[in-house]
Amino acid sequence: MPSVESAFVVFDAQDSGCLSYGVEEAGRRWLVKTATTVEGRASLDRAVAVHAAVSHLAIVRPIRTIPGAAGPTLVYPWCDGSVLNHATVHGADRSGLTRFQHLPVPQIEVALDAILDAHLAVSAAGLVAVDLYDGCFLYDFVASRIRLIDLDEYRPGPFVLAADRLPGSRRYMAPEEFARGSVIDERTTVHALGRTLHHLLDSPEGWRGPQDCRPNSPEAWRGTNEQRRVVERATRQAPAARYPDVPALVRAWRLATP
Repeated sequence: MPSVESAFVVFDAQDSGCLSYGVEEAGRRWLVKTATTVEGRASLDRAVAVHAAVSHLAIVRPIRTIPGAAGPTLVYPWCDGSVLNHATVHGADRSGLTRFQHLPVPQIEVALDAILDAHLAVSAAGLVAVDLYDGCFLYDFVASRIRLIDLDEYRPGPFVLAADRLPGSRRYMAPEEFARGSVIDERTTVHALGRTLHHLLDSPEGWRGPQDCRPNSPEAWRGTNEQRRVVERATRQAPAARYPDVPALVRAWRLATP
């Protein structure tokens, strides 16, 4: 496998403790991901476990894992597209999200259904979503196809939070992800997916800023009233008030979607 010195693109301004780069070999392109910190190694170890447990056409999974003293190196197929939120230590570029939000609603609904369907596989594997946000969505505007990437923080659930908070974007995180000793389970995944439905089917004009997690105005919402009610229940503050699991959310969303 070619080294980073021969890469045609390098992603080195991440806060995950990982270095990713694109290389070409024998006419094919690959994305290579390695750890640069202890935290990055733990993240890649989790990624190996996630991809061993979950397989879905919308989830980009490594085709090769190379063990090493500094942790595993994961080799993924290179996929064309735009990350909806290209977040780095220097800030966030959401131009991909803005472009996505301008697509026709039926096209967005197809992408949302693929995200939900992938999380049925996640649920079936006994995993919960951690650090799911628009930076995990790679959209190919030519092929009209969405893929999920960087699901490295997903973990077996339920589990009790032993830290002050979980990693992730506040715009997508549930209240229990900020409370040491709270239970993290499928209802937490339901909240993240509800936020996903909300943000991706909202209009760009509904965006207020990175610290704003409030529902946007009805005028900004591009979905139906029935879909909005599904989102409202999925993102309630109290876990017990949400859908009990991912399959229940997916059923409700599909019934509400024309």
